[in-house]
Amino acid sequence: MELSIDTASELASIALSVNGDVVAEKSWRCRRNHTQELLPAIDRLMRDASVVPADLSAVFVSTGPGMYTGLRVGVSIGKGMARALELPMVGVGRLALDAYLYKGFAGDVMAIHRAGRGDLAWAAYRGEDLHEVVAPKLSRPEELVASVIQPTLFVGEIDDDLRETLVRLGERASFAPEPEMGRATALAAMGHAQLAAGRSENAALLKPIYLRPPAIGPQTA
Repeated sequence: MELSIDTASELASIALSVNGDVVAEKSWRCRRNHTQELLPAIDRLMRDASVVPADLSAVFVSTGPGMYTGLRVGVSIGKGMARALELPMVGVGRLALDAYLYKGFAGDVMAIHRAGRGDLAWAAYRGEDLHEVVAPKLSRPEELVASVIQPTLFVGEIDDDLRETLVRLGERASFAPEPEMGRATALAAMGHAQLAAGRSENAALLKPIYLRPPAIGPQTA
């Protein structure tokens, strides 16, 4: 039994799976209350599925990019459980998870979300194996639009204003439906695949993906 934790955005999700196949899942709008809500949600999910910690065989976490607080909470809780229970751990990037359901698209799959300060966080993938064409990065909207030169499917959390910008690409742009569920189902499948391939993480060293430093602490001019 594997536990998946995704807290990269306000749409948090957790899942229990066997060999990557989800047997129980919960998604909810967490806003910015991951610290208070995540552990009770995991406890309820496990109790409802009659699963105890000793039943777990692995922990999978979304590593971002995304909300600083959400990522810190999700990754920290996942690391704590993996170390306490001596379980293997796998981290998967949030943008790859957004692209997972569309891995057969005949063109690039670009996962995208707003990253604050007018920037977009995005990455591009191609093929059944989700080959990473462009690694996760930050760009201004106009820079991203200028980089699209072939048919591209845009996925992720795309609001109306962002969609209006992207439709300028005309026939090069198509859009996936806005996700109704969180990324934990994709995380269960991708985490298990990595674990089966022998690509587990050292829980003590795993860190969230931040594309820019937090806007706290001393600031330079």
